[in-house]
Amino acid sequence: MPVIFGLILGAVGFAGGVSLVGAARTTMGLPFWSMGISWSLAYPFALTGWLLGVGGWKFWATEWFGGTAATPSTGVKRYFEFNGDHKVIGIQYGVTFAVIFLLSGLTAMLIRFELMSTGMQLFNEDQYNAAMSFHGITMVSVAVAMVLGAFGNYVVPLMIGARDMAFPRLNALSYWLTPPVAILLLIAVFMGGWDSGWTAYPPLSILNKSGQVLFNLAVITFGLVSILGGINFLCTVIYERAPGLTWGRLPIFVWGTFSGALIAFFFTQAFAAALIMGLLDRLAGTSFFRASEGGSPVFYEHLFWFYSHPAVYVMVVPAFGAVLEVLSHMSRKPVYAYRWAVGALLGIVAVSGIVWAHHMFTSGMSEYLHAPFLILTEIISIPTGLIFLSALGTIWRGRLWLRTPMLFALAFVFNFTIGGITGIYLADVPTDLHLHDTYFVVAHFHYTIVGGEIFALFAALYFWYPKMTGRMFNETLGKIHFWMMFIGFQAVFIPMFQVGVKGMNRRIADYPTAYEGMNAWISGAAFFLGASFIFFAANMVYSWLRGPKAVANPWQARTLEWQVSSPPPVHNFDEIPTIVGSPYDYGVAGAPAHARWVEPGAPAGGGG
Repeated sequence: MPVIFGLILGAVGFAGGVSLVGAARTTMGLPFWSMGISWSLAYPFALTGWLLGVGGWKFWATEWFGGTAATPSTGVKRYFEFNGDHKVIGIQYGVTFAVIFLLSGLTAMLIRFELMSTGMQLFNEDQYNAAMSFHGITMVSVAVAMVLGAFGNYVVPLMIGARDMAFPRLNALSYWLTPPVAILLLIAVFMGGWDSGWTAYPPLSILNKSGQVLFNLAVITFGLVSILGGINFLCTVIYERAPGLTWGRLPIFVWGTFSGALIAFFFTQAFAAALIMGLLDRLAGTSFFRASEGGSPVFYEHLFWFYSHPAVYVMVVPAFGAVLEVLSHMSRKPVYAYRWAVGALLGIVAVSGIVWAHHMFTSGMSEYLHAPFLILTEIISIPTGLIFLSALGTIWRGRLWLRTPMLFALAFVFNFTIGGITGIYLADVPTDLHLHDTYFVVAHFHYTIVGGEIFALFAALYFWYPKMTGRMFNETLGKIHFWMMFIGFQAVFIPMFQVGVKGMNRRIADYPTAYEGMNAWISGAAFFLGASFIFFAANMVYSWLRGPKAVANPWQARTLEWQVSSPPPVHNFDEIPTIVGSPYDYGVAGAPAHARWVEPGAPAGGGG
């Protein structure tokens, strides 16, 4: 199997890299092995071996030397090797990050077990910090990559009438760079982990355990995945659209994906640069962030948040598009204020890069910067508010079809409203000084990312599940999953606002007994929330194997992906469609179909 071969070649590459580095160190009179230096310099060899083993050589590199690339496999095997089909890559992303999501959620359950009562039960302080750090970075990775990687890859080319992404092999490369990220993080855990959280602030990240080196290498690799994916999505949407698919006719999910790709392309470099400088401080004796040698830890914070606040919108902007997509089709109404919603998505892209320093009001930055960043942060609520008005206008007086995707989409609107309102307190300097680094921030962040983006992720998953698998999911299990997740989520995070206002600090392994009763409640609710995913996993696996076969268009939607079979053929369309109308003209008298095919007898667009 190519994955096994990739692991073997990766191990061989790592051993070869370690040998070369060790030989060079020995000639300089240094010890053969140095944990940080040996890992950092041998990792590119291991990564190269992995990529060649999973099919990069057979399906890509052979042509560089005049050979003929191998024909991709069919059946289940194609999901375990290098494959340029965007639909295969979408499934690969989806399954990979679903596993990471469940593993990260399990870590959250362990954390809540530890916090159920005062004192140390399951972990010691270092182990707790390592578990919290692992949960943070893995869940952020899921939030950043799942909607774009899974649904963006699978659905966007279909929505725009393309046969594939603009750069299919680059698309495959971007996915196969992802498993090494997970492998590095798991190895780091077994080496004792890292205790700097997902933010990796110096000086702790310069001085802590060696697992931090693997964290940096993993996140730098993941940044490369994000940049390559962003380039591919931008080129695909710009150059691969079907005839007649003007910018004003693009489905709103395509606009959300396009906006998220813009942010990923322009801002990811800052985080990668910060992590590389951190590695150099740690391994090469530089002083970018060493205050004792003239460096500035606050400089790292600027670089980190210059990426990481826009990264919130890499997660959320595609989620906005997915939610509006579901709301329109399942309300049987056009997207309300479509052009304003598109303008809002692009406005978020523009403003997201100039609000980063509200994360640093307590970090010692110059006071004259407080007011500008307070105002800029409040300004970004304007385009976000337009998205909410579009969502509310879309469902207003619509014929709501309250199936599982619609329930998750409506929950997104509710949850993200709370996330947005509570964010105002953290954008304003006086209240942020009190609430910073408390559980109020934990609750706000989870309402934004989990209550917002992850609920939107499930809306998209249930909505496009028939298209991606060719099977219908079990509606009863889907609704059990929704109601348990929605109720459990509120029961977990609303009390966190309360304990945060009362001063309970986040990122701590123990707390005063005054907070014990509320934490017992939060942990119990968290276990209820976690149990909801048992129904989700069972539904997804059973339905994929045994669910009723899906028809081409079970939702009677107008967009192009629903006008081909479920799942679609290899090249998507036998005949490239011509776009002649809006994808959302439900109930509009005399409105043409979204698309027409020249070939007689081919589908002529759907939806009423």
